[in-house]
Amino acid sequence: MKDEEVGEVASTEGTQNLISAQDQLQRGLKSRHIQFLALGGAIGTGLFVGSGAILSTGGPLALLLGYLFMMAIVCIIMNDLAEIVVYLPLKGATIPYFVERFVDPSLAFAAGWNYWYAYAILVAGEASAGAIVLDYWSTPVPTAVWIAIILGVNLCLNIFAVRIFGEAEFWFASIKLITILDLILVGLVIMCGGAPDHTAIGFWNWQQHGPIKEYLVSGNTGRFLAFWYAFVKAGFAFIVSPELVALTAGEAVAPRRNIPKAAGRFVYRLAVFYGLGSFMIGTICPSDNDSLLSGASNAAASPWVIGISLAKIQVLNHIINAAILTSAWSAGNAFLYSGARILYSLSLNKQAPKIFSRTGKLGVPYMAVLATWSIGLLAFLSVSASSEVAFNWFVDISTISGLIAWIVVGFTYLRFRKAMQFNNLLQTIPYKTRFQPYATYATVFILVVLTVTNGFAVFFPDNWNAADFVAAYITFPIFMALYLGHKMWFRTRWAIKTEHIDVITGVREMDALEAEDVPPVAKNWVEKVWFWLA
Repeated sequence: MKDEEVGEVASTEGTQNLISAQDQLQRGLKSRHIQFLALGGAIGTGLFVGSGAILSTGGPLALLLGYLFMMAIVCIIMNDLAEIVVYLPLKGATIPYFVERFVDPSLAFAAGWNYWYAYAILVAGEASAGAIVLDYWSTPVPTAVWIAIILGVNLCLNIFAVRIFGEAEFWFASIKLITILDLILVGLVIMCGGAPDHTAIGFWNWQQHGPIKEYLVSGNTGRFLAFWYAFVKAGFAFIVSPELVALTAGEAVAPRRNIPKAAGRFVYRLAVFYGLGSFMIGTICPSDNDSLLSGASNAAASPWVIGISLAKIQVLNHIINAAILTSAWSAGNAFLYSGARILYSLSLNKQAPKIFSRTGKLGVPYMAVLATWSIGLLAFLSVSASSEVAFNWFVDISTISGLIAWIVVGFTYLRFRKAMQFNNLLQTIPYKTRFQPYATYATVFILVVLTVTNGFAVFFPDNWNAADFVAAYITFPIFMALYLGHKMWFRTRWAIKTEHIDVITGVREMDALEAEDVPPVAKNWVEKVWFWLA
């Protein structure tokens, strides 16, 4: 069989498997479920605690710029995925499926397993973080018990009907997002002197300690390195969050109506929570506070708690800790859902054992859920203090997995767009975003630079650490081993030729699905508000 035929057969066979499986997964996710699922995954412990490390190293301006620049990257990746999945919202069609269909089966194989690994590890990471956050209250319950409870609830919410999962995630994320909005308002009150000490701090922390610090070297170079450090580290807070909207397309009600709505609103809400959130963090918390450097994984290290404690506000630290717990629980819930759908899709495309494509009566791929959840059991490593260091090392690796995944997404979108243009179908894309394809070219370039330089600090003589070097770069050779190993075994082409890329199969079925959609008509202002949200 010729090389190009291998690629074409693999893609066509995978597509036919998905089309034949359209009655398996349920379409039970509404727009509000999708939006809050994505936000639940994006807003994890990174914004509450991880932002403190960036603030202490780079200063308030570096923190703000790091998050803003990373949000711009996330927005472009989100738009790339939205254009593709709105055009083809097939059930079970996750990102690896589109990589195989539009680029290359070998790249899809590597990308799929890279995604699954990242999601599965993050399930464990959020469960571990949630258990440690609970320890803030010094309860007599052992950490292992808390981990078991968190993982158990996540499993129950994912193993039953998807609408139950979506509703639970909606309320989980709602509590968290309301709390973040409240914290932003509290930060504004502290700035203006409304705290018990009646001290209007304004931009005192920006002026007293400087908006941006010098990192590793002095002068403007040191300040640029501080910004670059913040840019790289901000990635962990957003890793695999834009993909969550795309992963829900196959189980969304009226996907061509709800996915664009969810994608558009996700961007604005992300800007509010991370933009205003990071600004307030740098305003109310001094960047030289020793607690930021303690490395504690609970609310004691949160810049929110530090800033509020300095303002002498009582009780609120416990509320924040509860929000961090909700954040970890919600993010872990979203990651388990996403990892299971990735594994389900890999199985349908014959890139994972067939058993993972089994679905129950409720339309849930339960074997894929169980397999992904089982990796979450690594959270029990955090019961031992010595094991926790090794476990956090694995979590750091998942960040680089996410950056590599985004590069693949960008490349896949460019191939999809080129094939649509070749077939004179570019104008038929139901959902289009601005500045394409130039925004994607720029984003892919920046992501490549970020991936190559993410461990730049270890190359400075005083900072060399073998473990940090491995954590920063081991994922790339693993990814390449999966990619090249699959390519040598199946002898696939380096990329499917543009004229052979299939952008037709499945579109008729999705057009028919769209034709059946009847948008709800509001009868009063209450329904208008609800329909806008839902």
